[in-house]
Amino acid sequence: MAMAQSIYPNSVALERPGPALALVIALHIGVVAVLVSLDVLPLQAPFAALMVRVIDTPPKQAEMTPPRPKSVTHKPVAQSHPEPAPERPQLAAETSAPAVAAAPVTKETPLPLPLPVAAIAPPAAVVSEPRFDAAYLDNPAPVYPALSRRLGEDGRVTLRVFVESNGRPSQVEIKASSGSPRLDRAAQDAVARWKFVPARRGTEAVGAWVLVPIVFNLRG
Repeated sequence: MAMAQSIYPNSVALERPGPALALVIALHIGVVAVLVSLDVLPLQAPFAALMVRVIDTPPKQAEMTPPRPKSVTHKPVAQSHPEPAPERPQLAAETSAPAVAAAPVTKETPLPLPLPVAAIAPPAAVVSEPRFDAAYLDNPAPVYPALSRRLGEDGRVTLRVFVESNGRPSQVEIKASSGSPRLDRAAQDAVARWKFVPARRGTEAVGAWVLVPIVFNLRG
């Protein structure tokens, strides 16, 4: 036990520092502070501050929209067109009537009624004029009045005569006078006794008017 104490004689002093040790430490601290203030003893460089930069989250990439194709405007290219040939006039024989589509006949569709057939009258028969120049009639010429001969009266009278179906004149009128009442009356008296070929409608004899010219001429 005595040996142990001789080996570590200052063990108690280390465990319990005295006032002298505290004073020495205080002196060392003061000297260091003075040296630092006089820039004799530089301080260790301060630790560099760690700068942390917050990087913003990049915005979501917009959906890529394919660009619209630019409309290409084609400029009209002037082309030399041949002049159109003149239209050929269409002849009447070349025109065709438009085809009429017949409507389908169904049970609901009433059938068209037949059109009434109009009675077609036969064409009217041509009426021939009465004749007075037939040789077999043997009609005498009018008598030339004696006074008209002495006075030198002559001329042409036209009579309008209605001939009955039996060939006999029933009316004798003056259509155009000769200029002499005596000659006109002589012509009427003569024609009133004539015979005529009556007018005919087909095979039927009918009454009709006829013009009869009578010429009085002293030179004849």
